[in-house]
Amino acid sequence: MNKKILAVIIVLLLAVIAFLVSSLFREKQANKDMQELAALDKQEMEKEYQNFAAQYSEMKTFINNDSIIEQLTAEQERTQKLLEALKRTHASDVAEITRLKKELATVRAVLRSYILQIDSLNRLNQDLMNENDRVRTELEQSNQQNQTLTSEKASLSEKVAIAAQLDATNITLTPLNKKGKSEKYMKHGKSLGVSFTITKNVTAANGVRMVYVRVMTPEGEVLDGGGTFEYAGKQLAWSMKKDIEYTGEETPLTLYWTVSEYLGGGQYNVSIFCDGQAIGSRNFTFQK
Repeated sequence: MNKKILAVIIVLLLAVIAFLVSSLFREKQANKDMQELAALDKQEMEKEYQNFAAQYSEMKTFINNDSIIEQLTAEQERTQKLLEALKRTHASDVAEITRLKKELATVRAVLRSYILQIDSLNRLNQDLMNENDRVRTELEQSNQQNQTLTSEKASLSEKVAIAAQLDATNITLTPLNKKGKSEKYMKHGKSLGVSFTITKNVTAANGVRMVYVRVMTPEGEVLDGGGTFEYAGKQLAWSMKKDIEYTGEETPLTLYWTVSEYLGGGQYNVSIFCDGQAIGSRNFTFQK
């Protein structure tokens, strides 16, 4: 074989080997970043499950109704079982983590309903206590009752804050062409549309909120939107963001990201954040 041809072949082989090594390194780094974020998300879920289980235990101390106490105990045991299942689940088990995240939203909704029910009972008890206060003459006893009521109100306010966390549902990720029509393949998209609905929550405070959306590619890279936000003590890059006026009612939203790079097929992840909390996440797979 001609020496020049052999030299060219060797150079080409070395170039291919260098490319493969570089690609493998980038893939390992992307996988590492995804695993770190998944572990962080799992850790936050564990904290929420633990907090919810503790809230059920504390609520039972404010109730004298045996039927409600029995219901709270059942929900507390169910929450504890989900927490144990989450602890046994590896952060890379996407299917199980997604299931437990949906269960977490259900636990939060059930807890919210009990908080509202207990708040109603406490209001009734407060009226009765006020009625009794009018016929009592000893100032010391009256002051003691008021202090107890104040303590219960403060504890209930803390529970309402937990129940006020928002939830995002019906999440979709759609490639769009120049005319704004949906495309089947990601590579044909000139922009991406992320749509979702923030569910109704009567316990959440009304007002302006900033909603952040992160879109992660199959390579583990976040589509850059030009800034970061804080989540669980870390700064995370966002792909899209939008100010909304939340009124406690169901709120549909759609945000757009202009495609500035080649996007191929594979699994994409959309995560939504608001008020420093992860309020929704979903994976999407597009054909190559």
